[in-house]
Amino acid sequence: MESKTILVADDEPRIIQLIKMNLESAGYEVCSASNGYEALQKLNDKLPDLVILDVMMPVMDGFETLKNIRKISTVPVIMLTVKGDETDKIHGLELGADDYITKPFSPRELVARVKAVLRRVEIPAPMPKTEIVVDENLRIDFSRRKVIVRGREVQLRPTEYKLLYHLVSNAGRVLTHETLLGKVWGYEYRDEDHYVRLYITYLRQKIEEDPKHPKYILNERGIGYKFKEFEMKQTEEK
Repeated sequence: MESKTILVADDEPRIIQLIKMNLESAGYEVCSASNGYEALQKLNDKLPDLVILDVMMPVMDGFETLKNIRKISTVPVIMLTVKGDETDKIHGLELGADDYITKPFSPRELVARVKAVLRRVEIPAPMPKTEIVVDENLRIDFSRRKVIVRGREVQLRPTEYKLLYHLVSNAGRVLTHETLLGKVWGYEYRDEDHYVRLYITYLRQKIEEDPKHPKYILNERGIGYKFKEFEMKQTEEK
């Protein structure tokens, strides 16, 4: 299996060395940056499979760096935040981060989070060379990662695709928060309900005509979410 490359951006050499040592022991290739500008340059040069980004960096902090990353790439990003600072965590997720790790962290947690995020990038292709037609306004081809909303293709991040995949594959069936967390994020995220709520919001903003009054992704209060039931139509790709 080809080794994955991970970019670590942090202004503390000790933290970079700790992360580098543990990820290389787990079989990953690691490159590093000491600030946001250098991280953006390494992103273009090394094309990493995942970025670990510290929030507190001089010149350009982690949030500003993340904003610039999201302008050019959908690469998965894990933010490093100070323990207990819930505001930083939520802000990072809202800007497009895929996960966060709080300092101090254990090597086992670090490797587990990296593996979990990289798993989410891999999306199963349930119906190769076919397109699912939900209705005249929504068409989905998971094998090619294409979602057409009202005639226009919309760009989804890897986690958004995987969440949509599980919802559509179980159309008409309520999936609990715990089920979605397990299928999309992994068992280790079983207590992180806010991930589901946040990414449901992202999906609704991208596929619903009126996100505040959704017709595709429906809420079952206190239980979870379901995708509206529809007659499964598939069109062969030419």
